[in-house]
Amino acid sequence: MLGFRGHFSTKSRRYSTTLGALRDARAEWRRAQAAANEPAPETTYVLAHWVFAGTGLSDAEAWLAASIEPAPGTEGEPTRG
Repeated sequence: MLGFRGHFSTKSRRYSTTLGALRDARAEWRRAQAAANEPAPETTYVLAHWVFAGTGLSDAEAWLAASIEPAPGTEGEPTRG
């Protein structure tokens, strides 16, 4: 270890913080982060009343459905370009 007699990660109690103190601070920070990111309780929305909106397609929707319908007898045939 380049002339250093000891483990590379040992800390002096008088000079610097201890690894235990660093570990405790990290664990406390993680707990605070987990508590801050806790999801909000789920909310269920309930409709108070129902209204009849009608049946079938509107005029524009019926026109669009008819315009994109394939021509009779051409469904499934390969396109030639």
